[in-house]
Amino acid sequence: MKIIILGAGQVGGSLAEHLASEANDITVVDTDGERLRDLGDRLDIRTVQGRGSLPTVLRQAGADDADMLVAVTNSDETNMVACQVAHTLFHTPTKIARVREASYLTRADLFDNDAIPVDVLISPEQVVTNYIKRLIEHPGALQVINFAEGKAQLVAVKAYYGGPLVGQQLRQLREHMPNVETRVAAIFRRDRPILPQGDTVIEADDEVFFIAAKAHIRAVMSEMRRLDESYKRIVIAGGGQIGERLAEAIESRYQVKIIEMNPARCRYLSDTLDSTVVLQGSASDRDLLLEENIAEADIFLALTNDDEANIMSSLLAKRLGARKVMTIINNPAYVDLIQGGDIDIAISPQLATIGTLLTHVRRGDIVSVHSLRRGAAEAIEAIAHGDSKSSKVVGKAIENIGLPPGTTIGAIIRDEEVIIAHDDTVIEAGDHVILFLVDKKHIRDVEKLFHVGLSFF
Repeated sequence: MKIIILGAGQVGGSLAEHLASEANDITVVDTDGERLRDLGDRLDIRTVQGRGSLPTVLRQAGADDADMLVAVTNSDETNMVACQVAHTLFHTPTKIARVREASYLTRADLFDNDAIPVDVLISPEQVVTNYIKRLIEHPGALQVINFAEGKAQLVAVKAYYGGPLVGQQLRQLREHMPNVETRVAAIFRRDRPILPQGDTVIEADDEVFFIAAKAHIRAVMSEMRRLDESYKRIVIAGGGQIGERLAEAIESRYQVKIIEMNPARCRYLSDTLDSTVVLQGSASDRDLLLEENIAEADIFLALTNDDEANIMSSLLAKRLGARKVMTIINNPAYVDLIQGGDIDIAISPQLATIGTLLTHVRRGDIVSVHSLRRGAAEAIEAIAHGDSKSSKVVGKAIENIGLPPGTTIGAIIRDEEVIIAHDDTVIEAGDHVILFLVDKKHIRDVEKLFHVGLSFF
């Protein structure tokens, strides 16, 4: 597939890295020559320096025959104009734009071919807000991913000493929970993936990814670790777009406080939010945190745009007694360094956004793509089409499907039913199939499995 990416920042660069390893023809456009040189040295891609909204620059990048334009510059307006130019002059089939400003996003009539021709809108702030909200709803989880509109969920937990399953084989999971269907999809031990087998023994500190129907998630989590109590009191550091959206989404069910430096922003948040308490000050102010009883907080969330400020305020909050700390980290290199120590969960907005973008870039009928373990693996939701003659998966038992190395099928969603995959499970047309890949170089092989007849392109 021929893809033009506008913007060589962290999202554009990460997307180029994901796609370049999968035999796509990638061109990255940016005004920053140094960033482009760095990407060009590391990846097998073309680079073009210039403003991505200009017709001359888009033509130089190969827009005449591009399959897709992904506009992820820091400017909403540049992204939208680039989609307009690509549509009008080059008839680019698929146009994806990152748009941050909520005023644009609330106008449903703004984005269609008769107005601004954007096929897919990506709002990183909303993606990250939803991601954090799911973590709050599942105390103790490191990652929570919805499939088939939430009917099934994939949850990552760290196995703790004393958990019922720690030190036991996976096949004993069914003995512990005879009435609950679940499957362990992947295990990461000391940062290395392990493909789970029935005789795999779970060790303390393993990161265990399991899939189950939404109603069974808490029961399975209790097998891996002592269940955390539900959260009640939440402190948010940073009243920007993510802080505001999150408070708005959860304030009816939790006691929420926001700490924000900017007095004007504080006044705006006080007027906009219903029951959230807004405090003006620095989240790194020890006296302020003590005054606000940080030791009684169930979660401290550092959501500013400054990595260093987020890290320092999180460490201080944890030192002063906050039960759990979650921190947004924009620099992906920091994420693995800090997660798991005093900071319980490090959230990378780039990786959360990449999954949404990959959903629309994948070939075949791929409904959603999610990055696991900061990009080390992927979970994919694909729809099976056709019949036993035209499809490589329909009408076949899972044990007879030629899955690529390092790939497993975790579950199937059929209508309203969540079916945990076993070797003899037969896939039917219309099934939503949840797959896990610990080796992303086989992604093309997985996509080909879900193409019908001669439709692969």
